[in-house]
Amino acid sequence: MDLQTLCNQAAACHQQGQLAQAERLYLQVLQADRRNFFAYHMLGILRSQQGRHGEALELIGAALKVSPSSPEAISNYGNVLTILGRDQDALAAFDRALTIGPQYAETLTNRSNILLKLKRPQEALAGYHAALRIKPNLLEALVGSTNALRQLKRFDEALENCDKAILIKPDSVEALNNRGAVLSALRRFDEARACYDKALAMRPNSASVLVNRGSTLLALKQPQEALANLEKALSIEPNDPEALSNRGIALSQLRRFDEALASYAKSLAIDPGLVEALSNRGHTLRDMHRPYEALASYEEVLAIDPNYGKALATLSDAANAALNLCDWPRAEKFGKEIKLRVAKYGLIVAPLVTLFYDWDPKSQAKCAEAYIREMVAAPQPIWNGTIRRHGKIRIAYMSSDFRPHPITSVVAELFELHDRSRFEILGISLGEEDGSEMKARIAQSVDRFVDVHSLSDRSAAELLHKLEVDILVDLNGHTRGARPEILSHRAVPVQVNYMGYPGTLGADFIDYIIADGTVLPLDLQPFYREKIVHLPDTFWVCDTKRTIGKVPSRVEARLPARGFVFCCFNNNRKITREMFDVWMQLLVAVPDSVLWLKKSSDAAVANLQREAEARQVSASRLVFAEDVPTDVHLARHGLADLFLDTLPYNAHATACDALWAGLPVITSLGQSFPGRVAASQLRAAGLPELVTRNLEEYEALALRLAQDPPLLASYKARLSRRPLTAALFDSDLFRQNIEAAYLQMWAIAQRGEAARGFTVKINPNEEPLQTFTHVS
Repeated sequence: MDLQTLCNQAAACHQQGQLAQAERLYLQVLQADRRNFFAYHMLGILRSQQGRHGEALELIGAALKVSPSSPEAISNYGNVLTILGRDQDALAAFDRALTIGPQYAETLTNRSNILLKLKRPQEALAGYHAALRIKPNLLEALVGSTNALRQLKRFDEALENCDKAILIKPDSVEALNNRGAVLSALRRFDEARACYDKALAMRPNSASVLVNRGSTLLALKQPQEALANLEKALSIEPNDPEALSNRGIALSQLRRFDEALASYAKSLAIDPGLVEALSNRGHTLRDMHRPYEALASYEEVLAIDPNYGKALATLSDAANAALNLCDWPRAEKFGKEIKLRVAKYGLIVAPLVTLFYDWDPKSQAKCAEAYIREMVAAPQPIWNGTIRRHGKIRIAYMSSDFRPHPITSVVAELFELHDRSRFEILGISLGEEDGSEMKARIAQSVDRFVDVHSLSDRSAAELLHKLEVDILVDLNGHTRGARPEILSHRAVPVQVNYMGYPGTLGADFIDYIIADGTVLPLDLQPFYREKIVHLPDTFWVCDTKRTIGKVPSRVEARLPARGFVFCCFNNNRKITREMFDVWMQLLVAVPDSVLWLKKSSDAAVANLQREAEARQVSASRLVFAEDVPTDVHLARHGLADLFLDTLPYNAHATACDALWAGLPVITSLGQSFPGRVAASQLRAAGLPELVTRNLEEYEALALRLAQDPPLLASYKARLSRRPLTAALFDSDLFRQNIEAAYLQMWAIAQRGEAARGFTVKINPNEEPLQTFTHVS
């Protein structure tokens, strides 16, 4: 038999999948002709199909010695190099092949795949487009260009590509998988899951589809089902680092923290540079109250990929960890870096962390707006403006914190007091069931309590529309557990930012922010997307049903037997170097005085003690308060002499606690909302004299009160009488004020007018409205 016939038979067997027979024939050809290009080339391809890639490279290399200018062989040589992880060598091979034969669409596609892997999506996209000009229906090029467009965040174009690919091959698992990934990037998670389900119906053991479906289920707050998908994927591909990282997220959401850390460790053993695994490990360590280890993970991310934070806010996570630790050198370094990158490069960071730095309102607004643009999709509104009618205004308060939490502790009584002749009150819970008394109280205080934590954003929004909610009040803002995506679906006519976040959400889909003239002067309106609504007296509400327990002894509180007690029970992350300087100067000026602080972690305690010693103040003059039940916490305020507030982020719920317990608070007026809340409370408590304009006045007033016991006693006496008369503690007066705001918001919506700012003025002779128009 002649060699050509043998080659033809070998190729036919190869094409039919008869690899052993094809191999035997190729070897027979080579035995007869040691320079047979075809046999070397095809046997190399066959060896690669068998997983013997090193041999494949040698055989295709031998073919190229016979025919160095074969673009097909050079391209296949590049394919094997790609499989072996030699990306730069593969890229060089594809470039050489295209120099000889630029018309090869497959080679252009394979080259682009390498560029995409090397994070050069713009060049990759150009290559895919060139391939598609040669072969418009080349599925691999369409799939690849979709991935490039995803990297470039051109999601609408990516979705069009997916649809073209599915039109060419409706049963393409790769195209369906890609479409799901694009839809997930667009935060259309329910549609993404449907794509993955179709793909898995055709290929149930596709590890990549299972991993992507698991990621989508995590976004849909379904960690148990996500974990099942990820476990199945890992049974197929046990060394997939991304699947292991996502498995860690699922385990962490299920609060199986030790297992989560083990999953991240395995992921990082395989791919030490996987920044997603490092970042997610940091989040888990944070939730385990291991702050320095969390910070170390975040810093590893930034060392490997300084730009990773653009999408996932690792830099802000690192800053937040450093702030919680009172590690001021690091916190200040991260703060400067964040501000620089936001201004210069458009870095996307979690807006909350910026409130702990002394940024101006314009910079804070810019950060919030950028975050919303990047992280929240702009879906079609559910509410279409049609009008329905029913008897009462339906107000829904939405929060992830209906549990023991500072915000819930202040709004609970408001929910109970709302005028049920005018309003129907709903509680929309975004948080998991915790069995707490506080959650039970909230559930009992509303007319209807709805748990949506396991629903997708779209499904939750559709439910709000179905419930015919008129005014949706978001109590989260940009705090942890927030889901602004629900509000982005615009399911109800009026949406309000209140209490949970002291700043703008930066979103056009929020109509109003409830504030007062102290925390949010009208000249700050240019920096708020929401229209500002001013309540009389204060925007702050206080729960006056809270009981104050028996005051403990100083020994029980671990306080010295004598000496003036300054205190600040704010979260440690609110304590800045500048505030601590002032406090240490006060301890030096007031002999035997101590500073009583909240204990957040042993590491933060050690840092604060070290900073005190550096200022020639004994660490023993810092006393740290452990967590105790609320009634005990309120009672122990009776052992303190003066509450010292913080800047640029004031005491909020903690200031209200102190004033309710009869402890005077001194504050300094900040330049933005979070730094003006204590001033609002003090003015509503009838103690405006305790509001200072700068830290010099603040220090002087604190020293004066510490050195003038009769003056301090007079403020305590005024506070002891105030709970019966002060606006801050008149919950029913506040209820009337905020209800008047809701009535005016609703009247504006009824008339079909755009939201506008206003100041609430209570008219005691006003007749209650009897019926209301419901805008659907």
